[in-house]
Amino acid sequence: MVNRFASVNASLILKVVGIVLIVSFLIDFLILLLPFQPTDRGWQINVATALVDRGIVPLVGLGALFTSYWIDGANDGTAKGFDLRLPVLILSSILGLIFLLIFPLHLNNVRQASTQTVNQITQDAEQAENQLKNQLAQFQAQANTEQGKAQLEQLRTQAKAQFSELLKDDQRYQQALSNPRLPAQQKELLKKFKANPQELDQFIAQQTDPQGLATQRLTQIRQRRDDAIRQARDNSWKSGLRIGISSLILSIGYIIIGWSGLRSIGALQGGGRKNKAPAR
Repeated sequence: MVNRFASVNASLILKVVGIVLIVSFLIDFLILLLPFQPTDRGWQINVATALVDRGIVPLVGLGALFTSYWIDGANDGTAKGFDLRLPVLILSSILGLIFLLIFPLHLNNVRQASTQTVNQITQDAEQAENQLKNQLAQFQAQANTEQGKAQLEQLRTQAKAQFSELLKDDQRYQQALSNPRLPAQQKELLKKFKANPQELDQFIAQQTDPQGLATQRLTQIRQRRDDAIRQARDNSWKSGLRIGISSLILSIGYIIIGWSGLRSIGALQGGGRKNKAPAR
């Protein structure tokens, strides 16, 4: 009597758990569709990713629900209350088809989105390079004038004087090296200038050379472009692989559960097999 009561109670709990999991997934599914933008590629990617990430939830619900019916069958061979097996098996088949369609659709969307992102990154880098080249041309044209040359020479003289004063004053020099807010790279430069004053002249010449600065800036732009393109392609590859394979696995699981279950209850056999007349 106690065992029967425990099995009935366990069956009820499993039914409740299964229904809650399935219904919560369907509610999430409907919410994810809002706002409905089926022609937007980003919307398709986000919906597919969210669905696949939640795809295991109704699968666990199906397992709990059918386990409860197995317990009912082991007790007295009949299921009590409304039989949910047929509608959930149909739902399982529908989910299997949905996840099967997500597999190629998501891969194609991710590929196109990656291509669009790479093109945008390349275009932005080209605009930055063209802007830098225009600025360099303007600066060089201004620097070739007598006034520009005088200003550039004055700038170099002021920079050298400031560094020289700092390096000659040991107290200020030590304070600069012990300053935690001063970057380590600048501290290393100060040490080089202190050990070899000629390093200071070379450094000032490099920092006031428009062509050298432009080349350095151009290298940085291209490096950031390459890093951004690499990251975009890596993210696309990882997303496509993770969501695509997961979607395919989920579709196989749901289709097997749905179709095999429907066959087992005779829903795919035209309303059940007809009894054959006994041979005389």
